[in-house]
Amino acid sequence: MSLEWFDRVCGELQDYMESICEEYDEMGHITVDRAAKHPRIECFVEMEDNEREFFCTLFFDPHNEEFYMEAFDLETEQTSRTLLPDIEDIIEAVHESFHDFLDEFELVDEIEVEEEDEEDTILLEDDADLMDDLEDEDYEEIIVDVEWTTPEVMAYTYLDEVEVSYQFGVIHDTGDGILRRVNRIKTEDNELLEDESNFIFSKEEAGTIIELIENNMETMDGFDM
Repeated sequence: MSLEWFDRVCGELQDYMESICEEYDEMGHITVDRAAKHPRIECFVEMEDNEREFFCTLFFDPHNEEFYMEAFDLETEQTSRTLLPDIEDIIEAVHESFHDFLDEFELVDEIEVEEEDEEDTILLEDDADLMDDLEDEDYEEIIVDVEWTTPEVMAYTYLDEVEVSYQFGVIHDTGDGILRRVNRIKTEDNELLEDESNFIFSKEEAGTIIELIENNMETMDGFDM
C-alpha cells in the first residue's frame, strides 16, 4: 500500500482548482485527513460566520491506490462509489461539486464557465500527461454493499411538523460506519417532504466524534429553549 499518489494530489489539487475557476480561487479550501483508514480530502467554503460548509469529499483507497467519491442512492438504499482514476477526473468532480454547491446556496446569481487559454490550462508542464483529457467524464460506478445493523430510530419530532430519524450500518468492503439521516417535513398543504443524507466515518474516528458531541451538548440550543 502506498500514499504517494494521495500526497501528490493533496499537494497540487488546490493550485489546479484556483487556476481554472475564479470563484473557487476566491472561496474554495481543502483539508486533509491522512490518518483515516481511507485517507480523504474534504473541500469546503468558509462562510461569514466562520462555519465551514463542505461540498465535496474525496476518499483514497491505499490498497488499490485510487481516489473515489461516495453517494447514497435513495431508491436502492445503497451507497454508490465513483472511481476517479486520473487527476483530470478528480478536478472535474471537485469543480462540478463546487458549482452545484454555489447554485444550491445561492451564493452567486449566475455561474459562467469560462474556457481558459491553452497556456493557462497546462497547469503543470512536467505532468502534462496527467491532464491530456479534461473532458473525459466516463467514471466507473460501483454499488457499495451496506449492512444496516439497526432499524430506523426516531431522534426527535417537533409539533408534528418535523421528524428526524437515524439508521446505522456498516460498509462491507471498507468496514466503515455509515449514519443515514431521514428528515421528514409536513408542509402547510399537508404534503410530506422527505430528505435523506448519509455520513461515513471510520472506526478510528468514532470515539472522537462521540467525545466532541458529549463535550459540547451544553452549548447547543433545543426547540424547548
